[in-house]
Amino acid sequence: MKNSLLLSLLLLFAAGCLADISQQYGQQRYHKCRLDRLEPIEPSHRVQAEGGVIESWDPNHEQLQCAGVAVQRYIIEPNGLLLPQYTNVPRLIYIERGRGIKGVVIPGCPETYQESQQSEFPDQHQKIRHVRARELFAVPAGATHWTFNDGNERLVATVLLDVSNNANQLDSHPREFYLAGNPEEEFQRPRSNPEERGRGEHGNKHNIFHAFDDRTLAQILDIKVETARKLRGEDDQRRNIIKVEGPLRVIRPPRSRGGEQQDQEGEEEREAEREYQRPGRYSDNGLDETICSLRLAENIGDASRADIYTAGAGRLSTTNSLRFPVLRWLQLSAEYGVLYRNAMYMPHWNQNAHSIIFVTGGRGFIQVVDDRGQTIFDGEVRPRQILVVPQNFVVVKKAAEEGLEWVAFKTNDQASVTPLAGRNSALRALPVQVIASAYRISTEEAQRLKYNNRDDGYLVPPREFRSAGQRGVM
Repeated sequence: MKNSLLLSLLLLFAAGCLADISQQYGQQRYHKCRLDRLEPIEPSHRVQAEGGVIESWDPNHEQLQCAGVAVQRYIIEPNGLLLPQYTNVPRLIYIERGRGIKGVVIPGCPETYQESQQSEFPDQHQKIRHVRARELFAVPAGATHWTFNDGNERLVATVLLDVSNNANQLDSHPREFYLAGNPEEEFQRPRSNPEERGRGEHGNKHNIFHAFDDRTLAQILDIKVETARKLRGEDDQRRNIIKVEGPLRVIRPPRSRGGEQQDQEGEEEREAEREYQRPGRYSDNGLDETICSLRLAENIGDASRADIYTAGAGRLSTTNSLRFPVLRWLQLSAEYGVLYRNAMYMPHWNQNAHSIIFVTGGRGFIQVVDDRGQTIFDGEVRPRQILVVPQNFVVVKKAAEEGLEWVAFKTNDQASVTPLAGRNSALRALPVQVIASAYRISTEEAQRLKYNNRDDGYLVPPREFRSAGQRGVM
């Protein structure tokens, strides 16, 4: 009896502690998203490497803290190689321009790319994927990945790192674990103790082999001590992106003109996904049918695949875990948008996700309204700027004379948008008398408010709002 009572008291105490911790964590998250104003965020740090540049945004910025993400941008020169690395968080990569090849090493998956055994030194490795402009590429947390620019122009990629993802068991700081080289710290790291404060905000770090003794490495890998010493990268000054001497020799299918080979590979991967998702379909080993065959790239910017298109206004493309299944694993989704000159993306809100908008081209104006009906941002956005729009905050975009292009990363694998006007809007779904009473207008006025706008409520050509005031976005 005494033991039962003691156990009950311990359980009650533990439950109280957990509730207290949960409440404190919830309050902490809430305070991080109490934003009285927003601002476009510029890159705060730049790593100049031998084969390219890495730009990063301050992960301690209150907007990025609110969304629980970090952002960086790779600019890889032709014949540049981003060294193999893995991170504590999942990554969703948008290829702005250029082309290249990317390897993602997923533990347990077979090495399906093989050379002929007649080769002098036959090699085999996991699948190599082609990447090209306006594609999304997904990398799970902890998966080793590398990128090589095999084109004639710079390969530019913007990367979202979801530090609040459940896959991250460390802290809110993104960490890159390099397998090679002598890289430089890419993100500003908060200094919590005197020892760390003395090291400076940025600087060189070492790859994961550096801490091991040369002889230990040689014994583990069955290599010469001289080779083991090179793995540690002490004298390597090339930093995070290196220049490859001559062509990079990897096993891969040839790249066809116009991306035909890549489209064919993508269709084969989609067919494998459909086969796996069929009711009653089960795999013998459960591994190659799920993780190893997942498609990691999705073309979100192809105009022919637009989900919404309005002549004279622009187009929108979205991808979520229904279309791109790996996003269910990452718990992320994305939107790609193009607005023509002076066109508008009507006011809307994201029901279940933060939206991290990265401007890739043109220029435009954005207005954001919070839960108190206050404007917390009303201004211009330009390329290489980020604006975070918190969940449920109303946002409207308008293009300038040169148009506006953006990609928005969203913190839910099935992010949902609600427009404020048009056939799919919240107003359209309300009864007329509710509208009339709520706004103190006549029934006739409520009818016009509800039914006059017969658009889908997303993209509107400039001719339809020329008479609107010129203050701010509207």
